[in-house]
Amino acid sequence: MSRYYAGIDSSTQSTKLIVVDLDDASIPFNDSVSYDRHLPHYKTKNGVVQGLAEGVSESDPRMWIEALEILFERLKSSNVPQERIRAISVSGQQHGLVSLDAEGRLTRPRSKLWNDFSTEEECALLTEAVGGLDAMIREVGNSQRTGYTAPKIFHMKRHEPEIFERSTTFFLVHNYINFYLTGGVRLIEPGDTSGMALWHPGTGAWSEKVMNAISPDLKSRIPPLHPSDRSIGRISAGLAQKFGLSSECLIDAGCGDNMYGAVGTGNVAPGIVTVSLGTSGTAYTCMDEPFIDSSGEIAAFCDSTGVHLPLLCVSNLANGYNAVLEHFGLDHQSFIDAVDKTEPGNSGRLLLPWYMGERTPDVPLAAPLYFGFSVDDFTPENLARAVLEGHVLNLYDGFRKMPVKAREIRLTGGLAQSSAWCQTIADVFESETVPVEGEGAALGAALHAAWVHLKESEQETPLDELVRPFVRMDEKKRCRPRPGIVSVYRAQKEMFRALSARARGLSSDADPFAIRTKMLQK
Repeated sequence: MSRYYAGIDSSTQSTKLIVVDLDDASIPFNDSVSYDRHLPHYKTKNGVVQGLAEGVSESDPRMWIEALEILFERLKSSNVPQERIRAISVSGQQHGLVSLDAEGRLTRPRSKLWNDFSTEEECALLTEAVGGLDAMIREVGNSQRTGYTAPKIFHMKRHEPEIFERSTTFFLVHNYINFYLTGGVRLIEPGDTSGMALWHPGTGAWSEKVMNAISPDLKSRIPPLHPSDRSIGRISAGLAQKFGLSSECLIDAGCGDNMYGAVGTGNVAPGIVTVSLGTSGTAYTCMDEPFIDSSGEIAAFCDSTGVHLPLLCVSNLANGYNAVLEHFGLDHQSFIDAVDKTEPGNSGRLLLPWYMGERTPDVPLAAPLYFGFSVDDFTPENLARAVLEGHVLNLYDGFRKMPVKAREIRLTGGLAQSSAWCQTIADVFESETVPVEGEGAALGAALHAAWVHLKESEQETPLDELVRPFVRMDEKKRCRPRPGIVSVYRAQKEMFRALSARARGLSSDADPFAIRTKMLQK
């Protein structure tokens, strides 16, 4: 009898549901619901409610539940025997704040998302309250960033005090979906909790100073912390009956999308780096020990297995790419064709691709900067290459702080299959780079569900053994660094770093103009 497990990924723009068959390493069900397309009554664009103030990014949590129910109905109508699914795990976009009252009702009709930049003032106030950046990193292992959850809670306390007072539980996105699946379990786990900036992933301690700066009773509103590698209960009787699922189906603790993206790309041992190319861009790796960045730019996270997952996140990635496609009427292939008409390094032209507030580097009020362009240089070809290189250089500029030398980069996300992106990442990061087929986070969730269920059934199986048959690299698209191009990008990386520092008003001995002049003389 086949052993089935399900993974849910509730992301910014869609919800995905995958079912895996552990015995023949197959995926008999793989479907998704786009919020914009399939749920137009929520009036979202890229999954975000429109018409809000600048810097505000919010969605209605009921939209995520409605999307999941559509997928459960599709599963029920499929050939997969949904009653034989043994466990489900949920991957969720990180940092989003969902607040509930004592009866389990939403106290706020919209959730502030990871890319909400409206809490800059709250970040500054919290940092000042604990004694500055160094003190904050000692408290929670991270700086306070507008993406994190703590400033979102503080923003509610300051600007919506009545809602704050009615809120007895502050959840992250995947916790809220677990609450729905189980019929009311209120628990959190270390991986996603790392990004709340209330708890230190290195010491495992809650910060009384940060919590008290928000509200003296905040700790009573945060659910208990539960291990990531255990189940939290079974699916509710109502959902089991409604969708034909087994009443014995376990719900495991779930985790953030980056943690499950690691599992779904086989990034479960040191030396592998996953780069996700989606709405945002992320780069992360598995480490046995915590890595605490003194600047707070590299996020100190736990993973979903009991070790650590230092992570870089840039807010700008697909947005710049999509803007160029739309403006010039390009599709994916014509973008690649446009890039191929230019040379790596773009003849000294460079883009700081900060189209909206940037998380890394921390520039909440950012705007894009074009460097080295003359009036007649703004052609589709030059801009296509500038966007491609700018986004990859921005990602690399943060990643270089990580204490890791990648032996292989595995690509996931919407742009992972692009030859142009894959080759540029290989050249800039100076590492072999290969796209991973399929949906990283949803697959990772399903495999994690299997891992937890087997452990609790006294059939413990190493996670890497479970993952290996499912993680399929697209070897035809594997890219290796090109020696002649690597030297061009080393100069461009230096120029990017110098220009970024000057744009942010930081002192730097490097002169981007001099670097550009030297590049053009070669």
